[in-house]
Amino acid sequence: MTEASIPVDLTNPGQVFACLGFLEAADMLFSDAEGGFRWSDGANTVFSMRTESEENPFKAVLGFLSDVEVKAVAPIDWRPKKEPVKENDKRKLEAELAEQENSYQFPGIWPDRSTAMPVQITGQNNGNTFKIILTHWADDSSRDTFKLYSGNRSAQGIVRAMLTGTRDRPKKGQNRGDLKTKGVAQLWEDQCDEMIRQPFDIITPMGGSFNFDPRGAWTAIDAGYSPNNQGHQVAASPVVEILAAWGLENARPYIFGTHQVRYAAWSDILPPALARIVIAGGIEILPQKRFYFKLGISGKNKVVTFAQEENQA
Repeated sequence: MTEASIPVDLTNPGQVFACLGFLEAADMLFSDAEGGFRWSDGANTVFSMRTESEENPFKAVLGFLSDVEVKAVAPIDWRPKKEPVKENDKRKLEAELAEQENSYQFPGIWPDRSTAMPVQITGQNNGNTFKIILTHWADDSSRDTFKLYSGNRSAQGIVRAMLTGTRDRPKKGQNRGDLKTKGVAQLWEDQCDEMIRQPFDIITPMGGSFNFDPRGAWTAIDAGYSPNNQGHQVAASPVVEILAAWGLENARPYIFGTHQVRYAAWSDILPPALARIVIAGGIEILPQKRFYFKLGISGKNKVVTFAQEENQA
């Protein structure tokens, strides 16, 4: 059995959601992962995972994410309801359709745009191939989708930016453009040991975001200007962003009032099936800490903000 821990800030909702994502990912790779938070050492809170494998589960998950293929998932024979008119847009659409994974199963209604498509991530661990389809933003169940991003950004583009970084257009003589922003792959190559010890603490300018990490969140009022309009980048953690999306695949925080969100961190070592319930405060008898925050608004996007602990006296 192997047990390992990483530091976590419980007032950062994205980090808590990403811990659940780590647990889900480790369980996919090893089938027996369990995890929980430990805060007995004052402010030094950690998230611990254990499996029967001899491999560090955090290292295994990050190694898996550092070398993957990313594809959008679409219904069989899908095309947008409104076809593009311009020839360049038509070619772009056909290129996107050629890269998609087609499926007879789809989590929601027939999508009218490709931006909300689910995403399939394919990679390997110890010679075995694993596939995970992330769909929570396209969920057509009774649960809130907790979809925070909007506009022309696609989930596929965000996931690729978080995992493989973004690049400028190739210059003359280049096969691919210069690296513009780093993803998990580049951070893993440059800072492997530090990534294993404290994956949430390594931040970098972002090439796309689901808006889960409040360190990269902004509103024009808070910033005093619009970073997007000025072409300025904000820094956050691609590990938090991608694993928070994974963590919300089978769970949601509790949403109440006007953009108010509550979540819980648990202290027992639990399997994913129970952790999914506890994160929304669904099992009150278990030792836990509860937090709440209000979603900020940035244009048409919602953004996660830092949370406060609830007084449970």
